[in-house]
Amino acid sequence: MGKITRRSALKTLGAGTLAGLAGAPLVARAQEKVKWRMQALWDGGTTPQKYEELFVKRVAELTEGRFEIELFSAGQLVPANQAFDAVRGGAFQMMKTFDGYEAGKIPGLAFTSTVPFGFEEPDQYEAWFYELGGLDMARRAYAPAGLFYIAPTVYGPEPIHSKVPLKTLADLKGKKGRFVGLASTVMGAMGVSVTPLATAEVYSGLDKGVIDLADRGDLTANLEAGLGEVAKYIVMPGPHQPTTATSYVANQRAYDALPDSFKTALASAAREVSSALRQHIMVSDTKAIEEFRKQGVEVTSFDPADVAENRKKAVEVWHQATKGDKLATEMVDSQVAFLKQLGLLS
Repeated sequence: MGKITRRSALKTLGAGTLAGLAGAPLVARAQEKVKWRMQALWDGGTTPQKYEELFVKRVAELTEGRFEIELFSAGQLVPANQAFDAVRGGAFQMMKTFDGYEAGKIPGLAFTSTVPFGFEEPDQYEAWFYELGGLDMARRAYAPAGLFYIAPTVYGPEPIHSKVPLKTLADLKGKKGRFVGLASTVMGAMGVSVTPLATAEVYSGLDKGVIDLADRGDLTANLEAGLGEVAKYIVMPGPHQPTTATSYVANQRAYDALPDSFKTALASAAREVSSALRQHIMVSDTKAIEEFRKQGVEVTSFDPADVAENRKKAVEVWHQATKGDKLATEMVDSQVAFLKQLGLLS
């Protein structure tokens, strides 16, 4: 479990439901009922959103109902691309986000979301967060923005859906592909002509031949989106996203105003949900692959030796993506060292 920051005195929000608590004794404050609002990444009714419902329920259970988080699905409070600034400004207290969205502003966040050609197993990535200082680095990355990184949700790989067979990584060269974040930069270095498309446009992009291949989401979500109708080849795991981390991020002042027991509840619930969602996806992926195959989709994977060789090229791109930022460089160096210990880099 990551180290939870403790304060000898609590700060106030200055407005909202926590205003006026600063003068109360810590013991008394721990008995107060706190209400937060949180916007998630996901649409209502989707599997990931159901796990966010589990998260807020678990926080309430761990605090005996004294910490209530009202959950909103993507876009209900603000458009998804405005959540960072909304939480920062105190419009609501918490968001579930994908750090890569803000990597253009904060380079280190590219390495706390998903690392193309990086850790092969989600447990490896989660170990970097909890055992090798990744959690602290993520918090340092968010701190200047007035935000507090609580914990990641780490799960497994996402596929590449393709209209053409891909037997080796060399087959990517010259293809038109949809990727986002750091993956777009790394896949571009692999010879892909990267085209930015919104998630909702991936199906039509494949259908109309605007792109030859695409990253979109997890296997189950892509099955539900009908990608088996327009792309008859899947590479799984996709080396562009071997593991993925989304994150719980709070307004710093709101977080500082919480009793320590509430902070612990957030951290504990987050780690429980990370494990629960990962296990669920592991099971649902096998079912999704069966359904894709029934649709005539061929499911293959790249040779591990091919991936390992191209990982060296990816590391060069990772270093370029730090843009010389000290903290981002520290993250890359830490991850590279761990990858070497795991035998994934020589």
